[in-house]
Amino acid sequence: MKIAIIGSAGIPARYGGFETMAHHLATRFSVEHEVHVYCSNKIYKKEERTGKYEDVILHHVPLNANGMSSIPYDLYCILHALTYADTFIILGVSGAMFLPLVRLFNNKQIITSVDGLEWKRNKWSKPTRWMLKFFERMAVRFSHAVIADNLAIQEYIEEEYGVEAELIEYGADHVQRVMPSPVEFVAYPFLKEPYAFTVCRIEPENNIHIILDAFTELTLPIIIVGNWNASDYGKQLRIKYSKYENIQLLHPIYQQRALDVIRSNAYLYMHGHSAGGTNPSLIEAMHLNLPVFAFDVSFNRATTENAAFYFSDAASLANLVKLTNAADIQSNRAQMLNIAMRRYNWSRIANKFNALFQPELQTIPVSIETAVAWEPSKQSAA
Repeated sequence: MKIAIIGSAGIPARYGGFETMAHHLATRFSVEHEVHVYCSNKIYKKEERTGKYEDVILHHVPLNANGMSSIPYDLYCILHALTYADTFIILGVSGAMFLPLVRLFNNKQIITSVDGLEWKRNKWSKPTRWMLKFFERMAVRFSHAVIADNLAIQEYIEEEYGVEAELIEYGADHVQRVMPSPVEFVAYPFLKEPYAFTVCRIEPENNIHIILDAFTELTLPIIIVGNWNASDYGKQLRIKYSKYENIQLLHPIYQQRALDVIRSNAYLYMHGHSAGGTNPSLIEAMHLNLPVFAFDVSFNRATTENAAFYFSDAASLANLVKLTNAADIQSNRAQMLNIAMRRYNWSRIANKFNALFQPELQTIPVSIETAVAWEPSKQSAA
């Protein structure tokens, strides 16, 4: 089969969850199939834009894969892939408005991962949220298989659209614990003592303000790595909380080893995300054998099988940290690692995708009118 993976910024992965997924799926599928991955020139330098990565064929696109430019980026990739691919694996819904046309004129198999419920994020304006919701609808209607990366999203798709989505999460077994070197102990003195840790985009829906407020009531140090200067929200938090001795707010760390050293040697992992599905940073922390303190929403509970420590505000988080003893911490470490090894490994994820491939797909043609008139009903995504 000829498989096109569309919607990520490219491989080798160096950006986020979709890129890591594209990386691990592509390199596994290429053993048996011809696999193509689209890459953004904004991520890779000219000398890095090779035609292949291992056995995966790369196509470099002169557009940004993220933000509003993801729409023309995905359109370009879809149109190009029409010339050769049997199966499209589309990550995200940015290009979903074009799927009715793909279905109208050919029988390419379309597998779409809808990601988290992007249209619910408060950072988007109302018109943008409406557009993202429309894209989601098109993705669900015109894909042969719809992927939900979290049980809560799977249930939402069935309730909202009457479609049974496939539950396929992310893998995280690519992360490994890294022991600090003498030089790193000097660069990051906090490594010598227990500390809490989180890394994320500094956005209100990641509830960084709640985590920081809680740690003003604690003596345990917390290290947070994020893009503090990317928004007024981040800048204000950095000004407000930098005065506390137990709080260290670090700018983004682009050296993978340095980030891995800090993350894998933490005593507690704080996860404040309130939107999205299965968050890669959360399952990576679980694979690193870290105890998890997560914001209490359905996505996080589904990911951790209701076995993490959950908080809803600064007071509940501060009390959790104060009252949780060493034995509970050790028990939670073991629970999180067990769940991660059982569910979040790339071989399992690749096998679940592989089971969806239909080389001899025969589709029922659809019309443009169907795209406009369709209403949710109890039917398959095909």
